[in-house]
Amino acid sequence: MKPGTFLILAGFLVIATALPAKTIVVGSKKFTESYVLGEIAKTVLERSGFEVQQRAGMGGTIILWQALSGGQIDVYPEYTGTIGEEILKTKQSLPEGAMRAALAKFGVGMSADLGFNNTYALVMRRAEAVRLGIRSISDLRRHPDLKAGLTHEFLDRQDGWRPLESRYGLTMLNVSGIDHAIGYAALANGSIDLKDAYSTDAKIQENGLVVLQDDFHFFPEYKAVFLYRMQLEPRAIDALNHFGGIDEARMITLNAAAERTKNYAYAATQYFHASPNETAPPPRQFAPKLFRWISRHLELAGISLFFSILVGLPLGIAASRGGALGQSILAIIGMIQTIPSLALLALLVPVPFLGISASTAIVALFLYGLLPIVRNTATGLQEIPPALRDSAIALGLGPGARLRKIYLPLASRTILAGIKTSAVINIGTATLAALIGAGGLGEPILSGLNLNDNATILEGAIPAALLALLVQGLFDLLDRFLIPRGLRL
Repeated sequence: MKPGTFLILAGFLVIATALPAKTIVVGSKKFTESYVLGEIAKTVLERSGFEVQQRAGMGGTIILWQALSGGQIDVYPEYTGTIGEEILKTKQSLPEGAMRAALAKFGVGMSADLGFNNTYALVMRRAEAVRLGIRSISDLRRHPDLKAGLTHEFLDRQDGWRPLESRYGLTMLNVSGIDHAIGYAALANGSIDLKDAYSTDAKIQENGLVVLQDDFHFFPEYKAVFLYRMQLEPRAIDALNHFGGIDEARMITLNAAAERTKNYAYAATQYFHASPNETAPPPRQFAPKLFRWISRHLELAGISLFFSILVGLPLGIAASRGGALGQSILAIIGMIQTIPSLALLALLVPVPFLGISASTAIVALFLYGLLPIVRNTATGLQEIPPALRDSAIALGLGPGARLRKIYLPLASRTILAGIKTSAVINIGTATLAALIGAGGLGEPILSGLNLNDNATILEGAIPAALLALLVQGLFDLLDRFLIPRGLRL
């Protein structure tokens, strides 16, 4: 090899070595154990020298799987039963080798199992189960009037309620969907009699609940694993495969620590101690977190509002002219507003170039912000008296000049009211962005719902409400500068 070529190759090697490794993004689902396992994965990877970003509480299986296969996250904790039933859509019990081969077709790898099985279970209050003589799921056939509160994911899963109901021949008359954490509170206060749970949930023991025996062996094994993108560096994959094991008792202890302290990161650190530390966790750094939540919230709401104004004003002007075009614009914008916000986020996730990202949340907020701006712009322009329109024409102004100098200023009060409404709606709706890992003030709200902790919920709800009031006040102030003085009087 020529000396010059060798020096060039050596230079490239030095530069490549000096470049920082790509940040690894760790996701997790919206329940305690997944939060804790996500924090454990983050610590393991950081100890191996990687920079790690956490995107916690992103929702259910489908959202996390789409984020992983689409490259928005690199790692997340999952369960073998869920992989087979919900991701690979197979009813057969796949050996680990076959499961890994099937996942590899999507560019996804699976770690060794983490050491515990967290299967689904049905739970009841112990006193109620004893009173009714219910010990197994098949015993429920004698009590079709019991109120069941089941998580929405369990209601829809292939290994969930409907197939279980068919397998056991159940005819429950009162079944409703409920959030996982809220379901425990409802079970405790008697609002429901039965709910689905995870076998390593700490609340089963804490709340004096009994797990009904799965006497027909309906639920498959749910061994905990990490799913990861196969493009990860081999060192990162090796770290995820060899950091150690967690048995069921240890996982229950970690879950209990998370719910007791309201701190998932602290609970995860207990895994790395030889014996669990019963002292209080370190004080939470609330101010930096609040600043990060508010900054992201304002970013999501601000960017989406900017585009809503940019697109909504021309559409409103076009709609003000009436006819088929105007009616079509208002009808389409109105239809978008009727789509539930969660459904709109889910519909946007599979769209190319969006996926599980802040861009998806911004697009959803942009669409929701259109209707007040378009409708108010059209209404404000349509309500200009004909005499004023005739006067503008008599002045010899062209159509564009009439719009800019007379019509828009006359309609400014109504138009700004629409923009103000859109801004307030965006501030409130932006809390849902946390469901797809986009951050904002929805993060503490979702975490508080999972922990059934009102204080944590209020950490996000109160700043969001104050932001909405602040934005409304700022627009009231802008009225003094943007609305002509005569119209203000």
